[in-house]
Amino acid sequence: MNISAAAVKALRDKTNLPMMDCKAALMEANGDPEKATEILRKKFKDAAVKRGERETAEGRVVAYIDPAQKVGAILELRCESAPVAKAEAFIQLANELAKQAALKDPKSVEALMALPAAAHSTYTMTDRMQEVVGQIRENMKVQRFTRLTGLLGEYCHHDGTVGVMVQVEGEKADPQLLRDVAMHVAARNPLAGRKEEISADVVNKETEIAREQIAADPKNKSKPANILEKIIEGKLKTWFAENVLVEQPFVKDDSKTVGQLLQEAGLKLVRFVRYKVGELS
Repeated sequence: MNISAAAVKALRDKTNLPMMDCKAALMEANGDPEKATEILRKKFKDAAVKRGERETAEGRVVAYIDPAQKVGAILELRCESAPVAKAEAFIQLANELAKQAALKDPKSVEALMALPAAAHSTYTMTDRMQEVVGQIRENMKVQRFTRLTGLLGEYCHHDGTVGVMVQVEGEKADPQLLRDVAMHVAARNPLAGRKEEISADVVNKETEIAREQIAADPKNKSKPANILEKIIEGKLKTWFAENVLVEQPFVKDDSKTVGQLLQEAGLKLVRFVRYKVGELS
C-alpha cells in the first residue's frame, strides 16, 4: 500500500513518534489515521496525542463577563493574517461581539450579527464588522461563540490565541480563583471536566490500550490476574489525572487537584469552554 509522506508527517505531528514507526502503523492500519494512532499508543506507552485539529486561520479569542447579571460569552473572531489579529480595531470589534453575545443571548452567529451594534444603534453588528473590514481591508468572521450563565471566570492568553471560560456553582466565588482555574484549563487542555463526561467507549478503549501495554511487557508475564487488574486500574487513574479537569493536579499547586481546590472554596465545576484559534469546530 502506498502511504503518502503527508499522511506520515500528519501522524508524526499528532503523536510525536518517529517517522518510520508512523509509516509502519499507517501500513498496518491500511492508511486509517485513527487506527494507526491506536496502534502506536498500544505499542508506545509514552505516545502523546495532540487534541484539536487545525485549519489555516488567524484570529483572536476574547471573553466577556457581566458579574452583576451573571452572564458571559467566549468568542472566536477569525481574520486572514496574524498582524490583523493584533490590530486595535479588530480587538475592539471582537470584544464588542463577545459583549453582545453575553448580554443579548443570540442563538446563532447569524442572530448575533443581526443585533444592533452596542455603540451605534442605527446599524447592526454586520454593519459594524463591515466598517472594520473597510478600515483594515481584510475579511473577518465570527467562527463560534458560547454563552454561559452563573458564577463565571475567564482567561485569555495575551496574544488571544487561547481563551477559556469556566462555570461553577456555589454561594460565591473569588474571581481570581476562577481565573486561575481558567488559566489551568488553557495550559493543560483537559479532555473533559469530570469523569462522568468521558464516554464508556473512550474508557473501554483506554482500558484495552492499558491491557495490551501490560501484556507486551515481559516483567508482567508471571504476575497473577488480580495484580494485573490493579495495574490497569492504576493506568486508568493516571489517564484520568492527565485528561479530566477536576482530577488534574493544579498548575499553581500540584499538591491538590483542581477538584479539591474548588471544593475547599465551596464550589463545584459545572463546565468549561476552551477555544483555540484555528481549531476545527
